[in-house]
Amino acid sequence: MTKDIKELAEEWLRLDEDKSTTDEIYKLLVHGDIHELEMRLRNRIAFGTAGLRGPMKAGFACMNSLTVIQASQGLAAYLLEHEDSCKYRGVVVGRDARHNSEKFAKLTAAAFVAKGIKVWWYEIPIHTPLVPFGVRELNAVAGVMITASHNPAQDNGYKVYWSNGCQIIPPHDSGIADSILNNLKPVTWDTSVVDDGCLLIEGSLGLVRDNYFNAIRAAARPEGVYVATDPNLKFVYTPMHGVGLIPMTLCMENLGLASQMTVVDAQAKPDPDFPTVKFPNPEEKGALDLAIQTADAASVSLVLASDPDADRLAVAEKVAGSWHIFTGNQLGILIGSYLFERYPKENSREKLGMLASTVSSRMLHALATKEGFYFAETLTGFKWLGNVALDLEEKKYDIVYAFEEALGYMIPSVVHDKDSISAAAVFLTATSHWFSQNLTPYSKLQQLYEYLGFFEDANTYLISPSSATTTSVFTAIRALGTPHPSDVGSRKILRWRDLTVGYDSKSKDHVPDLPVDKSSQMITCELEGGARFTVRGSGTEPKIKLYIENVGESRKVAKAGAEEILQDLLQEWFKPEFPDSMAVSRGRLASV
Repeated sequence: MTKDIKELAEEWLRLDEDKSTTDEIYKLLVHGDIHELEMRLRNRIAFGTAGLRGPMKAGFACMNSLTVIQASQGLAAYLLEHEDSCKYRGVVVGRDARHNSEKFAKLTAAAFVAKGIKVWWYEIPIHTPLVPFGVRELNAVAGVMITASHNPAQDNGYKVYWSNGCQIIPPHDSGIADSILNNLKPVTWDTSVVDDGCLLIEGSLGLVRDNYFNAIRAAARPEGVYVATDPNLKFVYTPMHGVGLIPMTLCMENLGLASQMTVVDAQAKPDPDFPTVKFPNPEEKGALDLAIQTADAASVSLVLASDPDADRLAVAEKVAGSWHIFTGNQLGILIGSYLFERYPKENSREKLGMLASTVSSRMLHALATKEGFYFAETLTGFKWLGNVALDLEEKKYDIVYAFEEALGYMIPSVVHDKDSISAAAVFLTATSHWFSQNLTPYSKLQQLYEYLGFFEDANTYLISPSSATTTSVFTAIRALGTPHPSDVGSRKILRWRDLTVGYDSKSKDHVPDLPVDKSSQMITCELEGGARFTVRGSGTEPKIKLYIENVGESRKVAKAGAEEILQDLLQEWFKPEFPDSMAVSRGRLASV
């Protein structure tokens, strides 16, 4: 039986002991704001492969003290059931510098302690990759990071890592979600176990930080690989009001590059309001403006930026008087090509492995095909890149790198997740190497284009008002042909892979090479002439995302082809039945 909204409000007020959020619901009740109460209370914030993420408000649908406690209790119960020596091995808990992150982290720790589980507690705000690193380093059963990455200031999140140091994947995500529903009544609100000391809570930053930076140094400058530090390698760095400055500074000190780094003062210290950027995401237009101004003033031609939790890396270079901001795909092939070129010649290329997600550029795949090393494609997200890398490592592949187009770069010898700090260390080492060859990152990229072909994209997204609309759009696309559409515009479809219905025209048995998920919409097509695109419904935003890439003999030809495919798709596939139901938003995709 469906509960009345007032019953849901009363349930909230009965469970919630945080005055700030009980007051919110009470005021909505007093004012009779039924619509807002429905939005806040009717549906529970979904626990998925990214954990929780959403606006910080009162209500079951939002991020707040109560939903954090409930998530922690559910996760604790699930871990006790599925992981050996759970209480002894413990859980790593970290947080960024957002509003309420410290409070949420303490409530998380208290919930684990209430279940008798040890907590490895990071005493200060840290960058996200230190949590999965700590999970592996301390042999913990899981890790929790309180962060909303590069979301707006009003958001926060709850990110979960499994005992293998990777983000959770099925079936753990649904298992934890079910466990949360069975553990909704808060056992404790007492965070004094963190503040006043408790035998089950151990301050742990000092136990892992040195080993983390040593792992980065070994990844950037492995034994037998010497790269002189070029005195001309000067760069500007911005942590974008996040937590990146401390780890970036310590990393640069460890590499002997600290004196060559200039920091953007206005964005150096953590500020949860992100006052100098519209969106704290280095992919967004204008996000690097202050860093570029700082670089111009200092006559520096290279800019590096992290997002607020410092797991994504952006790079810009001044070329012939104007600034080139590298796309995630361009930076992806630059780092990948360097790691290949320095790979020991005596080692077998067949066992060298690199990965990219299905929405990322195929340029790294082209390099692997040409040079004979192993390449694997995964589903979207580092939850898949990290877990697939671990599986391949068990099969004795030497996985040295993985990337995704949304500015995510993984150096597996450090951590099986994206990490701006280790990526920056490798990139700057590569830049020193390129300088010794009279190349810059941009001119090295041009070399790679000449060698592999020009890969250009036309990525964009459509705003979809509901998941039902998204489903109906994809259903209509599938109905354009039998067993699938045969062409897009003037280009024939050479391969059709539908990971929703589970069909791949290229495989002998028509079974896809990647996992099928009937709850999400995702189609990939390979076209004649070397073009490829993926269209998918976003799991975190009200969007249908289009990732289109074309390869050609010149940038102009490749770009024109990608744009032509986009226009064909908009005209043939994405003609909304209801004109006002979907609006086209063009621009570089910024994935959550």
